[in-house]
Amino acid sequence: MAETTVHTDTTAFDFQIRHRGRLSQIGIYFAKFLRMFLYEGDWKVLPMAALIAGLVSIVVAGDFFQTSEGTLIGTLAFACICIWNGCFNSIQVICRERDVLKREHRSGMHISSYVIAHMLYQCLLCILQIIVTLLVTDLLGVQFPAQGLFTPWMIVDFGITMFLITYAADMMSLFISSLCHSTTTAMTIMPFVLIFQLVFSGGLIPLPELARPVTMLTISCPGMNAMSAQADVNNLPYSTVDKTIEDLRGNELRAKISLGQVLDVLGDADNDTVAKLRALPAGSDATLGEAIDAFAAEKDVRENRDASFTIDTSFGDVLDIIGEDNVKDFLAQSTAKAGYNPAYDCTVSNILGNWGHILVFVVLFALASVIALEFIDKDKR
Repeated sequence: MAETTVHTDTTAFDFQIRHRGRLSQIGIYFAKFLRMFLYEGDWKVLPMAALIAGLVSIVVAGDFFQTSEGTLIGTLAFACICIWNGCFNSIQVICRERDVLKREHRSGMHISSYVIAHMLYQCLLCILQIIVTLLVTDLLGVQFPAQGLFTPWMIVDFGITMFLITYAADMMSLFISSLCHSTTTAMTIMPFVLIFQLVFSGGLIPLPELARPVTMLTISCPGMNAMSAQADVNNLPYSTVDKTIEDLRGNELRAKISLGQVLDVLGDADNDTVAKLRALPAGSDATLGEAIDAFAAEKDVRENRDASFTIDTSFGDVLDIIGEDNVKDFLAQSTAKAGYNPAYDCTVSNILGNWGHILVFVVLFALASVIALEFIDKDKR
């Protein structure tokens, strides 16, 4: 009778240990991951994040948030930093302990508790990486705008976007790790995932029309769109305009034009530059435009509109006559109009839409990880 009582109590005790509640298991596994961070070298991702941020900052610091081209290159670089950090945070965390996970699952572990614990731990890890990354970029001279749309500090707004990209990439890698049976397989897949995110980001690499919808399946596309919108890329100047004008200044110009062509250009009041020229005073009671119109109305001038003459000058001399600032303003407006992208509109709704897009990936990859691991007992390895 005593033996029966002892046996019954032991069974009850085993049952109680094995079927601990989901919330308790989350705490247990979260504490386990923290110990792994401290004692098994997982903290090394932080100095690695600092090194990568430093290398990228040295390259992009000069033009980031200053010119349109430099900012687009910078957003692509920072998206790559985030995706790289996120991917390597979790690409091996499940597959490296797959055997342990199988045993614990058979002993009563809840897969959802295990994945949620990973989500909490990886969230903390991503936040630490973003703090390190932003500190390094700020120290190395990246000039963040002062005011953000959501907080008084642009660096905080930008950090939120970087965190979401990193965390989504982290959850993507967690899902890949839940599918792979070995760390070798996971690390073999990883380069293809990174290349896919880069090529189909929809940023600086032109894509054929048929391939453009694929960008919606990447984390990098909404991430770059959000960062570009926060940087207000559509209203930033193009550095190539100034560089092109400086390169052309010394070029010789030789052209044969007619008197009529010159008068037509000078009479075009719809052209802003010509309109400013025509508004200049040409005497005490007339403007230059009125003087040009009076000259063009003369009978001898009208009869000789087809008379041609050769202009031999330089591009720099023309700039001095027209006004270099006027030319730069005209080219800047033209390039800004041609380069306008509605995906980069600096509005709260646009940025929130991109943030929501990234959060959808976080949720989907987390759910997919739970589903994949629920079948771990069928693993024949």
